[in-house]
Amino acid sequence: MSGYTANREDHLRRLRRIEGQVRGLQRMVDEDKYCIDILTQVSAADHALRSFALSLLEEHMAHCVADAAAKGGAEADSKVKEATDAIARLVRS
Repeated sequence: MSGYTANREDHLRRLRRIEGQVRGLQRMVDEDKYCIDILTQVSAADHALRSFALSLLEEHMAHCVADAAAKGGAEADSKVKEATDAIARLVRS
């Protein structure tokens, strides 16, 4: 079971909303809308994706990493490294 399983429907709803935002961006470009208006919507979609990613990361830390840490050993080290790498990717993007 994944850490996000309990909130799967909420996550899917958020992702569908983000998908709608991206489709809106495509429509704006297709309709030759003003650049700044498009950039404003890009910023909103970017924020929504980052918010989703942080929520997913929080659930991963609370479930997968916490479970592995309780067990200890190599699995705990691996999960902490995995989470650290994920955080680094989020920070770089």
